[in-house]
Amino acid sequence: MNSVVIAVSLMLLLSLLRINVVVSLTLSAIVGGLIGGLSLNDTIAAFNGGLGGGATIALSYAMLGAFAVAISRSGITDLLAQKVINTFGGTSNTNNVFWFKTILFAAILLVSVSSQNLVPVHIAFIPILIPPLLHVMAQFNIDRRAIACVITLGLTATYMLLPVGFGGIFLNNILLANLTNNGLDAQASDLPLAMALPVAGMVLGLIIALMFSYRKPRQYSLEKILAVEPENKQFNLTHIVVAFIAIIVALALQLYADSIILGALAGFTIFTLGGVIRFKETQDAFTQGVRMMAMIGFIMIAAAGFAAVLKETNGVATLVSSLGEMIGENKGLAAMLMLIVGLLITMGIGSSFSTIPIIATIYVPLCMQFGFSPMATMALVGTAAALGDAGSPASDSTLGPTSGLNADGQHDHIWDTVVPTFIHYNIPLIIFGWAAAMIL
Repeated sequence: MNSVVIAVSLMLLLSLLRINVVVSLTLSAIVGGLIGGLSLNDTIAAFNGGLGGGATIALSYAMLGAFAVAISRSGITDLLAQKVINTFGGTSNTNNVFWFKTILFAAILLVSVSSQNLVPVHIAFIPILIPPLLHVMAQFNIDRRAIACVITLGLTATYMLLPVGFGGIFLNNILLANLTNNGLDAQASDLPLAMALPVAGMVLGLIIALMFSYRKPRQYSLEKILAVEPENKQFNLTHIVVAFIAIIVALALQLYADSIILGALAGFTIFTLGGVIRFKETQDAFTQGVRMMAMIGFIMIAAAGFAAVLKETNGVATLVSSLGEMIGENKGLAAMLMLIVGLLITMGIGSSFSTIPIIATIYVPLCMQFGFSPMATMALVGTAAALGDAGSPASDSTLGPTSGLNADGQHDHIWDTVVPTFIHYNIPLIIFGWAAAMIL
């Protein structure tokens, strides 16, 4: 009857039953708090206290939504779509669909990987890059679930393996620090090697998703796409130039000030001053952008409250501490249970970065007790923390892809992003993470 297990399981069940994710998070937080020994008033207080943690991200998404609408009105997205269609012959056939999908998947994966290190904007690129491509993807009948898997791999596997950008924060500043603070003789140079096998499992999952699971064509309504992003037949060169300037300025300001809000606001202002959006149309454009991102923002706010309740109940620490009693002396079972518990915790909290400090204090001594090598311990703790990030309804790694792919309302967050990424990444991570712990 652990509060974390009950709350996370209930949240996932309600979400799979297509109950709104915000409602699922709120109800599950209340149930988890009551089971964890909190009174109803204390549970509500903890939930309300945590809501502020998601406010900044929610506002960032609202501003990005407005910026994305401004970009679409400039005509640059239609010009891009037209160029792509003309390049591949204007109509879809077996040959050009194959090459288009290959180039598209490779380009989106490259951008996703770069968003973690080379240009560390994290998920901010998704609402800007993906909606303009929906029209072209619909023309070629590409299954958006495949795109969701591509983006999520780029967001998660990158920080797990490459010690630069967000990967440097995850591997060196958080994982290594917590391992050494709990008595493990760990070296920074060993971390990428320890995480290589679990990441290989994720790559295998992506190959399965692209080659088998979501290879078949899937139909999407062009009318719904054009309803949110009307097609421009005439292109204004001045508007195209303004769009380029706005995008560059927005990116530069975001990197300089580490603020998505400031970058998107500056870009939106440039679009207005450049005549792409008239002053009297700014309210309409901003409202349209906020409407497009509203659900994502509310999920992030509710997720912050959900995580706050779980932490207040102390159920995470109790769950981790009880591992020793369940395991006995079976080393293989120990590795498997640590990974599964890590999956539950991360799916509830929604962030692998926040999970490591919670589990490392128990996992490191436990691994040393069972005789796991330092490399195996690194793989176990790192994989246990990352597990769930790719399959949680409240994670950036799933909310990000949905924010772009569901711009026209034709991509369900749970069944088209969360379930595909859970199947193709969390299951291989458990298998390959367990293998790494037993081999290294």
